[in-house]
Amino acid sequence: MRQSFQHETELFFAEIMRSNRPVTDLLDSKFTFVNQRLAEHYDIPNVYGSQFRRVAVTDPNRGGLLGQGSILTVTSYPDRTSVVQRGKWILENLLGMPPPPPPPVVPILKPHGTDGSLLTMREQMEAHRADATCAACHARMDPLGFAMENYNGIGKYRTKEAGRAIDPSGKLPDGTEFKGLNGLKQVLVTSRREDFIAAVTDRLLTYALGRGLESYDRPAVRSIVREANRQDSNATAPSLTAIINAIVNSTPFQMRRTSET
Repeated sequence: MRQSFQHETELFFAEIMRSNRPVTDLLDSKFTFVNQRLAEHYDIPNVYGSQFRRVAVTDPNRGGLLGQGSILTVTSYPDRTSVVQRGKWILENLLGMPPPPPPPVVPILKPHGTDGSLLTMREQMEAHRADATCAACHARMDPLGFAMENYNGIGKYRTKEAGRAIDPSGKLPDGTEFKGLNGLKQVLVTSRREDFIAAVTDRLLTYALGRGLESYDRPAVRSIVREANRQDSNATAPSLTAIINAIVNSTPFQMRRTSET
């Protein structure tokens, strides 16, 4: 299953590149690649055999990277989901807004209430946020992670936890509300679209340069985004190809700083 998760994401990314699709299709697409085992995991009918093939995605709870088992698994613990890891992954990789590092001593989550009852992940996190030193960062991460709480640690969709209905709703610090993964995806591709495009550009430029970006690289990132938008002016968002072309023609890629002697 782990190999299938990885292969799905690789085929999906390659198709976005090959078809010159808008970069926002990484988050909200109408297709994916599955074999029978993965299709059964996702509850996609009429897929048989071990061969991967492209299939239409009609379930709004799938479609895009955030609905794929690869992302949902690497942002979970071996024995449970992680609201924090999933929210942190979105902040870092999709919005380019990494949270500060955690304090030295982080209290563990308590799975049971004072009466011994099993707590949902939302209830455990509410108790955790009662600590003032934890509340500020969790206010940014947790709403994003809760939107993905309908998926267990290996990406299987579920509606209940600890015998109770899962509440996947959340609110961003700016007041934007959403419910579930589909609601979060719509926020990311509409009101936060420019943040997402900048984050993708940041990651691609980091890979192209072979180094982390510094504060003096920010103007170059903005210039690359503008050029990519110009190349794909008729699209809702630039394609990965347009962003890569703009990176190749950018000053940081074509020139290298040398130390003064």
